[in-house]
Amino acid sequence: MDKQMTRLPHQDVLIDRRFAAPRALVFKAWTDPAMMANWWGPKHFTNPVCRVDARPGGEIYIVMRAPDGNDYPMQGWFHQVVDGERIVFADKAVSPEGVLQLEGVSIIDFADDGDGTAVTVWSSAIGFVEEAPQMLAGMNEGWSQSLDRLRELLAN
Repeated sequence: MDKQMTRLPHQDVLIDRRFAAPRALVFKAWTDPAMMANWWGPKHFTNPVCRVDARPGGEIYIVMRAPDGNDYPMQGWFHQVVDGERIVFADKAVSPEGVLQLEGVSIIDFADDGDGTAVTVWSSAIGFVEEAPQMLAGMNEGWSQSLDRLRELLAN
């Protein structure tokens, strides 16, 4: 019997950034829900719901609200949290109808860099719906804009 494998669309993103802030503060911005709600997601998005239980097995749940009012929930679970050094979480995006759209994993590493902090973000996702290739194509820009927003938050 000849089985044909279906290749799911996927995207990998690797971004290195430097922040002019101490590592403890940068790490806190990734683990404190009040801080995270102020920078997560593309520019002009808000996060009316941001729950972060940054411990292995803890949940991350964020509802990103686009400027047009549409909500984009992201639910995930932390696999590894090493204080000040590393965060690993898996996540999924589900449509309002309950359809799995994307699944991913992200690894964020933190290191001292002079008087600031170097952050490396590696994120990988696969898509399960017809519009997944377009969604995945925006990952790099989405992460970049989120990190730009984080930089602005840390500067204030």
